[in-house]
Amino acid sequence: MASSPKASADPIDARMVRKLADILTDTGLTEIEVEHNGLKIRVARSLTIQAQVAPSSYAPAAHAPAAPAAEAAPAAPAAPRGDTVNSPMVGTVYLQPQPGADPFVKIGDTVQAGQTLMIVEAMKTMNPIPAPKGGKVVEILIEDGQPVEFGEPLIVLE
Repeated sequence: MASSPKASADPIDARMVRKLADILTDTGLTEIEVEHNGLKIRVARSLTIQAQVAPSSYAPAAHAPAAPAAEAAPAAPAAPRGDTVNSPMVGTVYLQPQPGADPFVKIGDTVQAGQTLMIVEAMKTMNPIPAPKGGKVVEILIEDGQPVEFGEPLIVLE
């Protein structure tokens, strides 16, 4: 019975947390949550994804030596077109608050910092994605109802 009071005093099982962390590593998931007997444990990790930007910035450089003036000038504005808003989680993206409603934003709209750009549904929870800064919507990189990964670019603000 000595182990029973200890278990109720510290309901978090470190071994369970380590097992969940191992599952994240083995499967490549970014978060996992389990609930058992009223105890909910969520383990998440952050990833920095920069690989999607690197190929586009390296591709023009390969052509630059052949025709530096012709290739470098058009390619340079395309890369820094604006600031990309990336998905903070894995889920399904929705561009409007409910089916049939107007979208939160359209290309050409001016948005304020904190304004909802879209929703990402994750684990049956609707998560609004706010604008990190004010600006103009220059590109929407995803479609309504599309599954998205953590760090995936969603929208470009200028």
